[in-house]
Amino acid sequence: MSTRLRDALAPNRAMQRVVYVMLAIAGIVYLLPFALAIVTSFKSLPDFTQNSSTLWFDRELGSPTLDGLRGLDRDNILFTRWFLNSVFVTFCVVVGRVFLSALAGYALARIRFPGYRIVFSFVLAVMMVPAIVLAIPRFLLLKQLGLINTYTGLILPLMFDCFGIFLMKQFMEQIPIEIEEAAAIDGAGRFTTFRLIILPIARPAVITLTILATVGSWNEFLHPLIANSRNNLRTLPVGLALLRGQFGSAQPWNTIMLGTVLMTIPMAIIYFVFQRYFRQGVAGAVKG
Repeated sequence: MSTRLRDALAPNRAMQRVVYVMLAIAGIVYLLPFALAIVTSFKSLPDFTQNSSTLWFDRELGSPTLDGLRGLDRDNILFTRWFLNSVFVTFCVVVGRVFLSALAGYALARIRFPGYRIVFSFVLAVMMVPAIVLAIPRFLLLKQLGLINTYTGLILPLMFDCFGIFLMKQFMEQIPIEIEEAAAIDGAGRFTTFRLIILPIARPAVITLTILATVGSWNEFLHPLIANSRNNLRTLPVGLALLRGQFGSAQPWNTIMLGTVLMTIPMAIIYFVFQRYFRQGVAGAVKG
């Protein structure tokens, strides 16, 4: 490498190092609350009271300890049941949301039925409405249908997602129409083309929507709160939010933190495993 070229590249390398250092610092700042939550999960209550913001244990105050884990094993704290409820509700919601969003997105991207632009405008308009505005009408509708305190009431309203429809439509519009025309010449019907050709090509968008739907339904708080009042039907977010009221005046922060960490870990694993597809799907939707 010549001296002139080395001198030209030196500022760029220095800038890259500065950027990497800044990104590392930002990453540490973002991970710090999660690390603090993990440490707090294994602190004794006296240790938490005196050293609530430290990342180390005070052995003289009884830390580390499994008192936080033992706090989850109480008669009125159905952590395992809440966890299984969250898994079941999330699985059903994700399957239904991805399938319905893909169908609706494909219809809006490829089928020019009368008023399809108006329908898509309504989809965009609903995306602008805050969820809290729809809470009371949704509760009244569920009550009239007799779906309060049922798994159906927890799952069915969350299957319909305007953002998912928007994401799938934008991605599918980028798929060349010639592929579908060739399939039609070979005798494939509309649904066969959608199932065997469009969905495999749109896999990045499908995986992206799956991740978003999984995280969204797993962390959903408002809808399970208004659709259910039974302890054995609660999901993790609602159960952990109401956990503070189960202990009276003495708040077991180690138990609360441990439950929060256990709820967060599955979503962190899913995101890190599928983050490459997540970036591809979002990039494709933005380009569309």
